[in-house]
Amino acid sequence: MYDNKITSIHLDVLKEIGNIGAAHAATALSTLLNKKIDMKVPKVEMVSFDDMMDLAGGPERVVAGIYLRIEGDVTGSMFFVLPVEQANRFIRRLIQDEGFDFQTGEVSEIGVSAMQELGNILSGSYLSALSDFTSLKIYPTVPALSVDMVGAIISFGLVELSHVSDYVIVIDTAINEKDVRNVESVKGHFFLLPDPESFEAIFKALGVS
Repeated sequence: MYDNKITSIHLDVLKEIGNIGAAHAATALSTLLNKKIDMKVPKVEMVSFDDMMDLAGGPERVVAGIYLRIEGDVTGSMFFVLPVEQANRFIRRLIQDEGFDFQTGEVSEIGVSAMQELGNILSGSYLSALSDFTSLKIYPTVPALSVDMVGAIISFGLVELSHVSDYVIVIDTAINEKDVRNVESVKGHFFLLPDPESFEAIFKALGVS
């Protein structure tokens, strides 16, 4: 397995790619929201599946999770996980509806579409930056949105991978509205799970294999 060969240099490179992706995503979100948005990647790390659950708040924490497959020269899975309270806050501001709540029985289609669009922008920006750096063809599938407990959402994408790998790349993400004080950042986690053979393809293309 490639997991054991991941070094701090690999993670530094992934963080740099993450920050470039975040800058692209911030530009797209600023256009979407008509507000100045700033995004940062505070940290990139390699964690076990168990630690992955803990980072997202524990297996029983309810989150809004966006899942997609990665296809092309690199294959794998990608999740963006956001605590449901933060997802509600973000979508309320986006669609100008203070009553929106993912945990009510009836969720407006416009709110769901807005969350999927957020997933599209974020995942597309990160994967585009990774593709630019590696010159590899990388395509995201259409994101699927689920509001459920962390354990239920993440285990969906881990069934096959857990047989061949034990680790996940975590890209922390913080979204802020510029020039607005006393507003908490929207903080989520990207979980990048390349299929085992894709680890080597990524880092070989980056020249840090």
